[in-house]
Amino acid sequence: MPWKETSPMRERFRFIDDLESSLYTMTEVCEWHDISRKTGYKWAERYVADGLDGLRDRSRAPKSCPHRMEEYISEALLATRREHPSWGPRKLLAYQQLRHPDWAFPAASTVGDLLKRHGLVNPRRRRRRLQHPSRVKVEPAQRANDLWSVDFKGEFRTGDRRYCYPLTVADRYSRYLLGCAGLASTASVGAWSVMESLFREYGLPGAIVSDNGCPFSSTGLGGLSRLSVRWIQLGIRPVLIDPGHPEQNGGHERMHRTLKEETTRPPAADREAQQRRFDSFRKCFNEERPHEALGQRPPAAAYEASPRAYPERLEEIEYPGHYEVRSVRSSGEIKWQGQRLFVTEVLIGERVGLEETADGVWSVYFGPLLLGRFDERERRLRG
Repeated sequence: MPWKETSPMRERFRFIDDLESSLYTMTEVCEWHDISRKTGYKWAERYVADGLDGLRDRSRAPKSCPHRMEEYISEALLATRREHPSWGPRKLLAYQQLRHPDWAFPAASTVGDLLKRHGLVNPRRRRRRLQHPSRVKVEPAQRANDLWSVDFKGEFRTGDRRYCYPLTVADRYSRYLLGCAGLASTASVGAWSVMESLFREYGLPGAIVSDNGCPFSSTGLGGLSRLSVRWIQLGIRPVLIDPGHPEQNGGHERMHRTLKEETTRPPAADREAQQRRFDSFRKCFNEERPHEALGQRPPAAAYEASPRAYPERLEEIEYPGHYEVRSVRSSGEIKWQGQRLFVTEVLIGERVGLEETADGVWSVYFGPLLLGRFDERERRLRG
């Protein structure tokens, strides 16, 4: 004999039938059907209100959706995202809230779901972050122009097959993108021309952080390059990150990723057209794009020019009175106690200062920068 089949609907009908017989109490009927009294009263009330339809399963969908956004809000957010593909939910919200303060915006997570539904999110593979225990962090800037960061974005070919090397300079405190110039090479001549024009426009920073590549550094003494020598002459301290640790200049690297996404895919027809893209990106980045570290304000709201103006004439570097001062000759050497000591060719024509720190041991400085130490017994300068 086959098993008898039943269903929730049939069991509920039997429960109501037993209850309506008036032969048993609610407690007894619930015990026979192995349900709680609360459940029994629920189905009895539904049957009285809607008849047999009340015994059917109801939709579990919520009656209201507190995070549902109005259509005009979602359209505005989607339009901004399509205009700025690299902006995330928080930046989109900050941008629209500034323009429509009376709108009721949802949470950032809801905006993220909206972007995913419309195919505007490209999933990225998560990378495991490894931190070396001896990594030295660059000290954060406390105010605008305390610290600038400079770097060359990776070179690429424009439509005419010529290479373009974007040189970018930013204020570390405000994230303000001071300059973005597409150069023909990484030579120090072109880099200095860009830096000099920025110094004239925005004044001088206290320090500039860079990687160890050309033209910011060299393999010579103290890592000095012709570019960093000029910075020191202007009273700017060069700061080098540890080799192989671009994360120490992470904010600048993150800006480079956005720059690449919005201006070089695909590249422009030539370097002039590419520069127009850079200029447009810089304007949007500084004046419109909200930045989370700035309370969702654009960098222009937090940046102001340096009070240190670019001098028309460089002053000679002065050393304390107890220093021994020597001029670097055309061979890159200084004369010391009747003999020649090689320093670096980068400092040809400049003056260095030597301070005795122990018997026969001298520290060699160019301005405030310690280049190395010289031991008279070894007759050798060590970096």
